[in-house]
Order: sequence, then structure tokens, then C-alpha cells
Amino acid sequence: MKEGCWEKLKNDTSTCNHLEAASRWLLGVSPLLENIAKNKSDLKFDGWIDRGILLIDQITNPKSIYRFDFSKGTQPLVEAAFLAQSFRRAPQALWYALADDVRGNVLECFVKSREIRPHFNNWLLFSAMIEAFLCSIGEPWDRMRVDYALRQHQQWYVGDGTYGDGAEFHWDYYNSFVILPMLLDILDAVQGQHSEWDRMRPLVLLRAQRHAEVLERIIGPDGSYPLIGRSLAYRCGFLHVLAQLAWQQRLPASLNPGAVRAAMWAVIEKTLGRAENYDENGWLQIGINGHQPGVGENYISTGSLYLCSVAFLPLGLEESAPFWSLPEKPWTQRACFWLGQDMTLDKALK
Repeated sequence: MKEGCWEKLKNDTSTCNHLEAASRWLLGVSPLLENIAKNKSDLKFDGWIDRGILLIDQITNPKSIYRFDFSKGTQPLVEAAFLAQSFRRAPQALWYALADDVRGNVLECFVKSREIRPHFNNWLLFSAMIEAFLCSIGEPWDRMRVDYALRQHQQWYVGDGTYGDGAEFHWDYYNSFVILPMLLDILDAVQGQHSEWDRMRPLVLLRAQRHAEVLERIIGPDGSYPLIGRSLAYRCGFLHVLAQLAWQQRLPASLNPGAVRAAMWAVIEKTLGRAENYDENGWLQIGINGHQPGVGENYISTGSLYLCSVAFLPLGLEESAPFWSLPEKPWTQRACFWLGQDMTLDKALK
């Protein structure tokens, strides 16, 4: 980015634009950073871990001009949860690489975020994600926030790998943006803490795998997808749960990793490839395939657009992983509509 871009982003709105950009970028690249830390040999991304650590320090250090009040308004709860989820995905590269004082600042911010009352929908998972991370590092944590979010989402399950976002079902991509990825990460973080939570883990994984099947099937032969629901400006971020299962090598047997890779890349090219997606400083602009401000809700800012980074979670895989090593194959719609190939039946999860 050009000199002064971070300052420009910070001043774009009176809310937490810069915090959103930092937390969401880290959420997507955290597996890559962890892989770099583990291998200590990938020069293509030399310095990325240091940048991530610097960002974390800047947004949590009381002496920093970029420090944000994590108890002001409601949005900081969301970004604190994404930051906690990033630490879960890259403990060595991000969390344990921080200096003691920086870790202390982060923990203080997480505790401050408890003052924010979450909305009665997927936001319950934001509170739970923070507490689950605290549990995973041996810090004091609130079991009730985790239990409440998990139980409530059990009640909101509507079938076939999909949860209602609150008491009502909505046609949007929030099962992939937030709900299923956070359920998976929360349950992994608190494994062994309660037998009922442990019994949820394989069930939630089955639901996530079914949802990944659905996502793969809705990707058009050219990388397009249905423009349904809110937050479409997150672009390829709707691939989150598909990308997460690919990175964790937990894709269902029904999905060929080579076909998933091809489908995801088609979507990434469709939503991020055009020059019109970016402003003169290289920042994303509101849109889906170009600059289309009409798709931006009132909570969408430049920083929030970077939830698209979750499509890049598989960069945390070794090159030998099937996702990268298997030959490219056509995904479902491409095989059917462009190539006329035979295909398997689709079955609901019972």
C-alpha cells in the first residue's frame, strides 16, 4: 500500500474501519502465517508475520494512535472475535510470537469487549469465540457465554447443514461467513471441557461438510454464484467454510479437492480480478465484480470488505496436500453445463 494509506483507512469513518481491515486480513492469512512460522523457509512471504504482529500491537497498544476502544459501540465485539479466531488458527505465528506486553494489551481488549451485548443471532458466537480462545491458552474464561451460544445454535438448526441466523431463516451466506466456521473453531478450542460440547463436534462437522457440498454446487461454470442476501460485498468470503474444510483437510468424501480448488479459484478471479475492484491506493472498493456501491449496507466499510481474505485459508496447506497436488477437475456446474458430464445425485443431510 502507498504511504499514508493506513492513516487514510483509519480516518475513513468514525467507527472502526482500520480495526476491521486488520482483524479480517489476519483471519484469512493466519494459516499461511502459521505455515511460514513452521517451515521458516518461504521467502515469498518474508515479513508477513512481522506485519501481522505490528498490526496487532497498533490496534491494542494504549500508546498507539491506532488503538481502538474495544468496548465502544458494538462492532469491536465482531473484530475481537475475528482476532481471537486468527490466534486459534496461527498460535505460533501470531499469539506466542507477541511480546508479553502486547499479549497483555490484547487480553485487556478481549476482556473489555465483554461489555458489549451481542445481538440475538450469529453474534452470540463472537462472544463465545473470544472465551473459547481464552480457554485454549489457559486464561480465565466464561463458560456460560460458550454454552449459551452453542445451545442456542442447536435450537436454530433448520436442517440440511444450515442454521437460522437467529430465530428466523435467511437466504444469505452467513452460515459460511460466520456460523459454521466459528462453531467448528469454538468446539475445537474447548475440546475436553464438557462432554455435551464434545458430542456436538462430529455433528457440527457433518453439517459443515454438507454446507460445503451445497456451496460447491452453487458455483456457476464461470465462477459466478447466486447474489442472495446481505453482505454480498464480502465477495469470495462466502467460500469461508469450504476454504476452512479444505485447509483442515476435512472436506467430505463427495468433494474432490482438485475440483474444489478449481471452483474456488474461479470465484476468486471473478470477484477480485478486475482492476475496478480497487481504488488508486490499492484498497478494495465496495462491490462484487468491480466498484458497485449499491451492494453496500450501512455497516459495510472499506475495512469490512477484507472478510474476502478467508477464501485464501488453503494457503496454509503444504504443497504436497491433495488440495494442491491433485490435478484440476471441473466442479459440479462446470462438469454438467459446460462439459455435459455425468454427475452424482445430491442428497440432503438427515
